[in-house]
Amino acid sequence: MSDQKNVSTDAPLRIAARACFDAAIAAVDPRRLVERVLHRDGDALVLDTPAGRAVHRGPILLVGAGKAALGMAKGTAMAAPAVAGTIIVPLGDAAAWLASVAVLAGAHPVPDAAGEAATSRVLAEVEAAGPGTLVLALLSGGASALLVAPAGDLTLSDKQALTARLLASGADVRALNTVRKHCSRVKGGGLLRAARRAAGVWALLLSDVVGDDPAIIASGPTVADPTTFHDALDVLERWLAPEAVPSRVRAHLEAGRLGSVPETVKPDDPLLARSVTHVLAGIRTAVAAAAAEARRLGFATHVLGDPLTGDAAPAARRVVALLEAAPRDQAVALVAGGETTVRVVPGGRGGRSQHLALAAALAIEDRPWALLAAGTDGIDGSGNAAGACVDGGTVIRARAQGLDPAAALAATDSGPLLAATGDLICTGPTGTNVADLVVALRPAC
Repeated sequence: MSDQKNVSTDAPLRIAARACFDAAIAAVDPRRLVERVLHRDGDALVLDTPAGRAVHRGPILLVGAGKAALGMAKGTAMAAPAVAGTIIVPLGDAAAWLASVAVLAGAHPVPDAAGEAATSRVLAEVEAAGPGTLVLALLSGGASALLVAPAGDLTLSDKQALTARLLASGADVRALNTVRKHCSRVKGGGLLRAARRAAGVWALLLSDVVGDDPAIIASGPTVADPTTFHDALDVLERWLAPEAVPSRVRAHLEAGRLGSVPETVKPDDPLLARSVTHVLAGIRTAVAAAAAEARRLGFATHVLGDPLTGDAAPAARRVVALLEAAPRDQAVALVAGGETTVRVVPGGRGGRSQHLALAAALAIEDRPWALLAAGTDGIDGSGNAAGACVDGGTVIRARAQGLDPAAALAATDSGPLLAATGDLICTGPTGTNVADLVVALRPAC
């Protein structure tokens, strides 16, 4: 039977896709994830992970940053109600919570002065931690922007310009964070160095990067950094025109390459022996939950083994091709996670998930299919959308309003078109962040 038909909206599939997304978000709730591994045993704080058990008796300094930092801190307080310290969250998320924990706000994805001031406070607290105090660091996606401490002669304006230009260039998070680490006093193990007088450092991470590499999550403030100043210069050469690199940034990285500026923390640093790092969850946790929900709803469900990376539009077409190739005698769900990229055309509005969704909409035009692409943090690029859920009627609805989907895709201006077609997903900040989720659904035919 042909699967071609005129479609306005396919509500059942869209509802199912959203249910899968909601299940994924619930599975990576930061408070519950922390409560699973951190608990009190008498007068001791205990961290139980598959790698072993860590125990601390004595004062605890809580520091953290990221989109999930507040939820992670609340989970920590269940095991350590007397904890004190500072966490940094995105603007709009700061709220009174625990008298002994300051919740400060900074801008994301481009840092601001508030984030710089908050980071200075965190570094001062960590540097003051004595030999009886454990530094408990809670880090999640967004922390690379929220933790801002320019190195050497660099200024906040240097960091802002560099970050904005690299984000627009289409550079992936690994490349972006390689540069960030070598322009910072807190990233690339900088927070661990600041805690050199403390009893030790426990770092709990919620991963927003493909592969869950602690050196990339939040730009690795508490772990060894395998990259170098030379690598950072290579990133700039690949992704930015020479005139787009702030002069002080280039001078700082060149000085580091020549050995005039100390490198980031490397794997042989003895400070690492005093630290414990545990990744609570990542996109694979969210994907597994979304796939379980799709199966519960009756779909023959397939999880893509490889994460979605690279340019968002080809990634969308790959998912659609796999959906088309699936057996026709059953309803099918494809679930994938990852972090794609978009080289933004000046003036383009939207985000990588919206761009992916619009590319998929063009590929499934007039078919009774649906595809959801959204950031698990509830934020996708510019605007207030988490992403979009498109179907076979998206392109038809756009053209009926005089809009050109192909032109919008080429202009990286997916947001306004998807708003006009009613396909945007607006959740508001979810309080978690484990990269992006894609759910593609096709009925039996």
